[in-house]
Amino acid sequence: MFELIRVTDTVYYIQSPAKIGLVLTGENEVCLIDSGNDKDAGKKIRKILNARGWTLKAIYNTHSHADHIGGNRFLQTQTGCRIYAPGIECDFTRHPVLESIGLYGGNPPKDLRHKFLMAQESDVLPLTDEVLPAGWEKIPLPGHSFDMTGFRVPGDIVFLADCLSSEATLNKYQIGYLHDVEAYLDTLEKVCAMKAALFIPSHADPAEDIGPLARMNMEKVRDIFDTILQICSGPKDTDHILKELFDAYGLAMNFEQYALIGSTLRSYLTYLKERGLLEAVFDGNMLQWKRT
Repeated sequence: MFELIRVTDTVYYIQSPAKIGLVLTGENEVCLIDSGNDKDAGKKIRKILNARGWTLKAIYNTHSHADHIGGNRFLQTQTGCRIYAPGIECDFTRHPVLESIGLYGGNPPKDLRHKFLMAQESDVLPLTDEVLPAGWEKIPLPGHSFDMTGFRVPGDIVFLADCLSSEATLNKYQIGYLHDVEAYLDTLEKVCAMKAALFIPSHADPAEDIGPLARMNMEKVRDIFDTILQICSGPKDTDHILKELFDAYGLAMNFEQYALIGSTLRSYLTYLKERGLLEAVFDGNMLQWKRT
């Protein structure tokens, strides 16, 4: 883990729980795409940079989830590098408690205030075209998170952030976190049509042809649609749907999974309601969902 993998003369990635892009942008000067999941990840990245005499100029965060911004604060404190994040992800990176608040829907308990959901705050600037290194292109990839962004860098290498899960991850976890189902499906359609010399997803192996994996992720979303619709053959409140969804996919409930999958379920319910496949009714002061 935290092995530096060479892709081209100027493009590398660091093999870690969420792959970290590293691009040489000048003589002994590098930029990172994401920073790992915590301070320890930041220390390991710094060790890699020091061993090669590389100076860290900037970190470009794809989105604000803790496993992608956790090393920000340590690396910024140590090197003075600038950090950029897209859209609303910039605000969540400045104020990571917003992540737990958004998942829980209120003031989160201590069970949701740990480093896997809440990174340390870092000083972040908005990601615009003007702050990109020469030859970089930002690629909007919303759905998994609000304004998640990937990058095409010199050598026609595309870093895809979290828009795809590997087959092993899909089989193990079954339901991946999504903020906006419609935007996610649109992103997957766009990724299916993309061409590049190499695609590097954060949580799957690099691939020259990313289409098959993108289609596999789409099929998983459709399978979850079908499961929710089956559960809602009669009126069900959200917590009962969540319980039956966990049972259907063999998942184990805890506070973290309740927040992550619960938030994802509500995004699926919104998507299905807005397409006329589910309706929301209030009965005895209880919100219930049923198939139309």
